Amino acid sequence: MERGKVDRKGGWVVAALAALLAAAMVGCAMLGVVRFEWEEMWSSPIFWNLRAPRIVLSVFVGAGLSVCGAAYQSVFRNPLTDPYVLGVSSGASVGAAVAILLGLEAYMLGVGASALVTGLLTVVAIYRIASIGNRMHTTTLLLTGVCITFLMSAVISFLMVLRQDKMDSIIFWTMGSFASASWLDVAVVAPVVVAGVCVVLFYCRDLNLLLAGSETAKSLGVEVERVKRVLLLSTTLMVAFCVATCGVIGFVGLVVPHCVRLVMGPDNRRVVPCAIFAGGLFLLLCDTLARTVLMPAELPVGSLTALVGAPLFIYLLYKNKKQY
Repeated sequence: MERGKVDRKGGWVVAALAALLAAAMVGCAMLGVVRFEWEEMWSSPIFWNLRAPRIVLSVFVGAGLSVCGAAYQSVFRNPLTDPYVLGVSSGASVGAAVAILLGLEAYMLGVGASALVTGLLTVVAIYRIASIGNRMHTTTLLLTGVCITFLMSAVISFLMVLRQDKMDSIIFWTMGSFASASWLDVAVVAPVVVAGVCVVLFYCRDLNLLLAGSETAKSLGVEVERVKRVLLLSTTLMVAFCVATCGVIGFVGLVVPHCVRLVMGPDNRRVVPCAIFAGGLFLLLCDTLARTVLMPAELPVGSLTALVGAPLFIYLLYKNKKQY
């Protein structure tokens, strides 16, 4: 296959996932505290002002986090990495929390820019700490992610104590929710996710070569450090803007790419396109459960993704423990 292209089998799977996602978006739109029939849904202000932006935003965020997970796993050569496990999401949430305390949420990119800065700093710290020469030590990588997550949680708790009047807003970022989704959020997140996904798709061949090791990739013509920088910047940008609009939602980037690889194999030219639609579908279904399972109350969507992702993460650790 050429750079960024999907073979016929991958194309059929992508088309099937896209059709399934479209059907799920319509079906999920009918469910909720207010249930819609097909005919009345399209003329309802509740649908257009509340439910539709929430559904669209959850799809874009799911697609973005899923693609980020697939890219991280290839860059770090580890199937157990994703933005949440590595602490990148937590790092970005600290930036978002600081921006809230400073009143920057009034500006269109205020929270997103702050989340991007702290997210990038987190990625750089992880990369430096876990690198031994040109190799990434798996145990060090995972422990670094755990430590950074705890550190960022402590920082956020400290910020909440300092400004208790902002506590509710900050708690929102730590639990993850689409309850306040708007078309403005979609307008901010969608271009970033689309651009980031396009970058990852363009570098799918290079991601495959990186899986074989930096030296092997270099010998085959890959500018390893430049490719890593571009991919880490674009994926962290996606994570930062997703966190800025809906808070920390964990394990999407772990669960979805892993399941896709089980079906499609390791080739990122198949994995990444499938992960786009599978990630959107997964988070859409989780959010629909979050807002319907205890109606009229609502669960944080991050708790549902963790219920799926954490057991899978433990299973993968157990299955591969001899490698570590």
